[in-house]
Amino acid sequence: MNRKLLLFGGGGLAVIAAAVFAAWFFYFRSDAPEEVSLEGALETVRTPTVPGPTAAGATPAGGATQPAGGSASGGLDGTWTVATAGETFVGYRVQEELAQIGAVTAVGRTSDVKGSVTIKGNRVEPGSTFTANMQALKSDRSQRDNALRTQALETNRFPTSTFTLKEAVTLPASFANGEPLTTTLKGSLELHGVTRDVEIPVQAKLENGLIVVVGSLEIRFADYDIAQPRAPIVLSVDDKGVMEIQLVLQKQG
Repeated sequence: MNRKLLLFGGGGLAVIAAAVFAAWFFYFRSDAPEEVSLEGALETVRTPTVPGPTAAGATPAGGATQPAGGSASGGLDGTWTVATAGETFVGYRVQEELAQIGAVTAVGRTSDVKGSVTIKGNRVEPGSTFTANMQALKSDRSQRDNALRTQALETNRFPTSTFTLKEAVTLPASFANGEPLTTTLKGSLELHGVTRDVEIPVQAKLENGLIVVVGSLEIRFADYDIAQPRAPIVLSVDDKGVMEIQLVLQKQG
């Protein structure tokens, strides 16, 4: 009898362990997207016949294509807005520690991004702005997304975040020929109702008539009056995170 009980108990523990693992695998396992990279962003505009997420949530017409090569029709001068091709988003990347699960990389992104830049001569003019709809942030867990409405980013109170370029960016002649550019965007970031001057390191490239820009910036939550979220499953959250941007821009007119 004791032997049977031991065998049964061992089997029961195995079943429980398997159930716990299944719950972790299907509900809590972190499938965080890779960090933003210029090459990854370029892939979204190199296959323009495949529709991707757009800033306004619209889907481009099937089979729409962009001009071949790196050059932009009529040159770079003009206004560039969020494109309907490729994939534009703004998002966060934060390290969490979850009960009975361990370290998890939380990644949330919104493709609802609006804005434009103006290029004159070889300069991106100051005053260019981009605004992200923070209420559209989505991660791999709806619980996390819902919590951010009233905690941390408090997107119910602060539904948008805006970056405004304060200093011009000079574009080398090689940029118009499709050579990649590494530079810094100096401007102001309004987040969670707080506005601070920031410098965002970015990479950019003209590809298929589109300007592709990627970059990331470390954000210390205290700088923007962001309190760490609380939930029974969350043991700890870093006091900082990374803001990631990926912009695909098309020329107007």
